[in-house]
Amino acid sequence: MRNIGIMAHIDAGKTTTTERILYYTGLTHKIGEVHEGGAVMDWMEQEQERGITITSAATTTFWKYPTSQGSATDKTQEYKVNIIDTPGHVDFTVEVERSLRVLDGAVALFCAVSGVEPQSETVWRQADKYQVPRICFINKMDRAGADFFQAVTEIREKLGANPVPLQIPIGSEDSFKGIVDLITNQAIIWNEEDLGMTYRVVPIPEDLQATSEEWRQKLVERVAEYDDALLEKFFEDPDSITKEEMVAAIRKAVIDLSFSPVLCGSAFKNKGVQALLDAVCSYLPSPQDLPPIQGVNPTSGQEEMRRPAVQEPFAALAFKITTDPFVGRLAFMRVYSGKLDAGSYVYNNRTGKKERISRLMQMHSNKQNPIGTIEAGDICACVGFKDIKTGDTLTDEKSKIVLESISFPEPVIGYSIEPKKQADVDKFSMAITKLVEEDPTLKVETNEETGQTVLKGMGELHLEIIIDRLKREFKLEINQGAPQVAYKEAITASVEHKEVYKKQTGGRGKFADIVFELGPREDDKVGVEFINEIVGGAIPREFIPAVQKGFEAAMANGPLASYPIEAMKVRLFHGSYHDVDSDALSFELAARIGFREAAKKANPVLMEPIMAVEVTTPDESTGAVTGDLNRRRGLMRDMEIKGGVQVVRAYVPLASLFGYVTDLRTITSGRASATLTFSHYEKVPKNLADGIIEKVKGGVVK
Repeated sequence: MRNIGIMAHIDAGKTTTTERILYYTGLTHKIGEVHEGGAVMDWMEQEQERGITITSAATTTFWKYPTSQGSATDKTQEYKVNIIDTPGHVDFTVEVERSLRVLDGAVALFCAVSGVEPQSETVWRQADKYQVPRICFINKMDRAGADFFQAVTEIREKLGANPVPLQIPIGSEDSFKGIVDLITNQAIIWNEEDLGMTYRVVPIPEDLQATSEEWRQKLVERVAEYDDALLEKFFEDPDSITKEEMVAAIRKAVIDLSFSPVLCGSAFKNKGVQALLDAVCSYLPSPQDLPPIQGVNPTSGQEEMRRPAVQEPFAALAFKITTDPFVGRLAFMRVYSGKLDAGSYVYNNRTGKKERISRLMQMHSNKQNPIGTIEAGDICACVGFKDIKTGDTLTDEKSKIVLESISFPEPVIGYSIEPKKQADVDKFSMAITKLVEEDPTLKVETNEETGQTVLKGMGELHLEIIIDRLKREFKLEINQGAPQVAYKEAITASVEHKEVYKKQTGGRGKFADIVFELGPREDDKVGVEFINEIVGGAIPREFIPAVQKGFEAAMANGPLASYPIEAMKVRLFHGSYHDVDSDALSFELAARIGFREAAKKANPVLMEPIMAVEVTTPDESTGAVTGDLNRRRGLMRDMEIKGGVQVVRAYVPLASLFGYVTDLRTITSGRASATLTFSHYEKVPKNLADGIIEKVKGGVVK
């Protein structure tokens, strides 16, 4: 079994590659094309209209792969491949994040012309975070400007990866017709008459002999360096290393993340996809190849493990919730250990309640095939639950364990929205609840002063799609306000403060006295770094958590304009209490009030999201593009020429980028394209910050 994801920058060909895999494995009998809106994996109307992937779609297929090619007894083994096709657009990065959390391996796609692009870097870092082994596929070898070796160099230099080509292309652009397999030292040409279903093995073309010899030598050296046993054979006679030994060593190196094999092809022209499937089976791990999953026992707090075996107690992670018009709510889950039958119960460790799973489904895009049981290592969807959310651990009630959940980025942009008709208010809140359940990067807040509902997300496209879904799926007419930036606040200086909270209303009163130091955190973590230095019982131990809770709650509203504060350090070092009047609530309120007073003196600043912008533009428009970015308070990073066009990189505040893609088309006559990726938060210049704070205080915006 293989659980793989296909990840890449926008337009590198992820969905097209997945469509070819479905065709060659016999799951579909007609190739669906993205540009025609017929791709099986892009099933949402918005995906078909725009030609982009918005939601990750899962499917299961089977691939027969020869385990002993070329020997007298050719054996084939059937592999079950669970594939998740992920979006490339940065606004839907949550789909990549949650998919990588539950996958065992990934195929990283790169465009042979553009090489490593901004979103390629983002998904590569996400795969590093979850330690996902990956193989690289350089796609679009048939396009003008395709350069296989340049793309390999970029993978090494820009991603800090260790790419090892297992193939080199025969020809490129219009003349691309096949590959040289460096392991078997054979050339493969795909037959175009049957859409690349069959191929011929031919001698290596003469003009490629020297190149293929050089790259084969490099491959053998890299493999020998990795494996000591092969290193000895290499010094004695490099030709004595067999194909089987090389494959076994490459597989080991991929699984322990030592290197990433590189293949090439053109999915759209039906070349190289079967070799990619073979590589998935040869080099990417099965659930059995990976170490046991780690988790925490919620009762004892001890670390525990679950091996990927049917005999172990059941443990699974819910990584996605969707709503289907026919079967209702579906929870996608990855089973790490044990097995589960349809109709049985699981224990949800977040809610502490049992859930009945009435049916189990094997997914094929947005269609479901019912199955009776699911075992360790597999991925499926389940139906019939009451309360399961993304990131929940589902287990056997007798053997509880909590697996590491999935972390999601914070939203950076918001729109105020409301239903046009008053009669739709209930329908509106139900629709929003459903969408927020499906998408953890979508946040909804109600502005207490204005009563507006503010929908926050990862970018303009993200919120545009959500509003489009409200109109189509939920038949709601929506009024939407102008886009709003998700500002934050930060404190930059340390101050000491004493807060006494006293209330006397006849009978028992309220009393709390705390002395603390408030300042910025020195590490890069978020939240409150709370240091308790109370000695001699000046404040009883049982009230200390209430003080910490008060500070944590107070962070939601900063002193400048009530934007949240992301990180701060609090050192509680003195205080006093009253035997009768002091209680936990008094100390919590003292912390909240104390924070408000102290934060004003701690040199607070307003922070804004900064986007990493990469613009690909023809040479003659470079001046107009850089001038426009400077006007938007952009900070230039670098420029390079790539494939005959200029690539301009800059850091630009999100507040200056609303409608940027449309403006860019205007100033370059539609010839430039841009990628905007969230990078970091930075201090807003004082003159602008004052204006923003004035507006908020005047009740114009929150």
